[in-house]
Amino acid sequence: MLTKLLRDYLKPYWGLIAMVMVLQLVQVAASLYLPSLNAAIIDTGIAKGDNDYILRTGALMLAITLAQVFGQIGAAYFGSRTAMSMGRDLRSSIFHRVLGFSSREVNKFGAPSLITRNTNDVQQVQQMVYMTLLLIVSTPIMMIGGIIMALREDVGLSWLIAVAVAVLALVIGTIIIQTMPLFKRMQTLTDQLNRVLREQISGLRVIRAFVREPHEAQRFASANHDLTDTATRVGRRMMTLFPTVMLVMNLGSVGVMWFGGLRVDAGEMQIGQLTAFLQYLMQILMAVMMSTMMLMIAPRASVCAGRIREVLDTESSVRPPEHPMVALFATGEVRFDHVSFSYPGAEHPVLKDISFTVRAGETTAIIGSTGAGKSTLISLIPRLFDPSQGVVEVDGADVAKIDPDLLWSKIGLVPQKPYLFTGTVASNLRYGKPDATDAELWHALEVAQARDFVEKMTGGLNAPIAQGGTNVSGGQRQRLSIARALVKRPDIYVFDDSFSALDVTTDARLRAALAPETADAAVLIVAQRVSTIRNADQIIVLDDGEIVGRGTHAELLVNCPTYAEIVDSQFKAEEVAA
Repeated sequence: MLTKLLRDYLKPYWGLIAMVMVLQLVQVAASLYLPSLNAAIIDTGIAKGDNDYILRTGALMLAITLAQVFGQIGAAYFGSRTAMSMGRDLRSSIFHRVLGFSSREVNKFGAPSLITRNTNDVQQVQQMVYMTLLLIVSTPIMMIGGIIMALREDVGLSWLIAVAVAVLALVIGTIIIQTMPLFKRMQTLTDQLNRVLREQISGLRVIRAFVREPHEAQRFASANHDLTDTATRVGRRMMTLFPTVMLVMNLGSVGVMWFGGLRVDAGEMQIGQLTAFLQYLMQILMAVMMSTMMLMIAPRASVCAGRIREVLDTESSVRPPEHPMVALFATGEVRFDHVSFSYPGAEHPVLKDISFTVRAGETTAIIGSTGAGKSTLISLIPRLFDPSQGVVEVDGADVAKIDPDLLWSKIGLVPQKPYLFTGTVASNLRYGKPDATDAELWHALEVAQARDFVEKMTGGLNAPIAQGGTNVSGGQRQRLSIARALVKRPDIYVFDDSFSALDVTTDARLRAALAPETADAAVLIVAQRVSTIRNADQIIVLDDGEIVGRGTHAELLVNCPTYAEIVDSQFKAEEVAA
């Protein structure tokens, strides 16, 4: 998964990667050459008292050191630029893929997991890329080159290198194998912690209302403890790497000095050669240690790459048409033709053989008990889901064959749970029509019965709105959502129980003001209150996913027992009939 992900997303940056590799070659070449020059100064310049040779060689060493420094700085700059750019592209791909998901895919992954995958998971892969770019050339060349250069200085001490590298490889391999499953568990636990925290923040009022703070604190503590415990176990294992590397390096240094001293004493090697061999050993072991750092990141990055790939490889169940229709007759008509719908894994369909038409200039209302399938039904119009059977048509065309942008431009949806975005009143109202004038915004607010409270807000149209609209009441959120749809001026209005948070008086005023604004459009209203829909041109009564009644308010009172029961539960029959 990790290799495929890197291959796909590093392809545009081969030029930068090549630059990093060239700069690393400069850096490594300088590092490998410096110990030989140092040995030459000791064995030739100092031994013979040749000051000119010492100065010339020292100046060359200084120039090589500067080249090494610039190579290291340049490699770090271009490496970080490549990694950050790849991370940006990866986050953008995940974001656009999720935007194309239907509600089915979003529910499958869950919002907390999708957020984690687009932040923490991408960050882990990004860090892995950065470390790899800095080490992919320098580490193997440093290791191989250091071995070759060390053997040039003295072959008799080469067994020390073999022992040191073998011990490190054994320790590192064992630790990596042990930590791989723990890294996978860490990402799952991070999702779980985010989910718990998101639920608690969103449901803070409910938690306080039911005095469940101790229970929720325990839930968070449990999720937090699980993540902390797993991270601690990983940390304990990974932290044994560096002491092990340092122990091997120090023991290797002692071994070189001990056995090298014996060889110098025997006249089999010079002091400069011993010094150079010791430096090469340090470079080899340092290369192994740097590889260890990369291997620490690799298992977690591999797990994260698999989670990212899972999102990117998931196709939306609502697929755009291959040859979309880009123009429609502006009739503003919605037609359901024998539509049925089932959620994945459900034993029974939510909707069964639904057929009716919503015409322009008319208001069609849908009413029914909780769980009757009302919200699911209207979700089929903007293709939040696709029907299991049957066809949903807009302006005479199957919605599955219409260009998605064209389809959505014709629909003004006011959802059951109104959602406002961080910004201002104006930025939220212009969501469907960015070029709307202030006059259009005030007019929409007036129709939605929201002008009074917006005028009282500090800044008016420029008054700040918090994420989700949490700084305004539920009724105010609903009215602002209705105003947002009115600003768009669509051909089709869909109100999904959008008047439930309004008092009866405000509801009546809003519907009276709304009628002339939507006179030429098709209007579909889902409601729980009979008073909201009693004047609709057509009322559809749903019960257990089936249409059990169709007609006007007066007709349904006589012909539909289910509707009459709903009316009875809300009013006295005499008051409603009056």
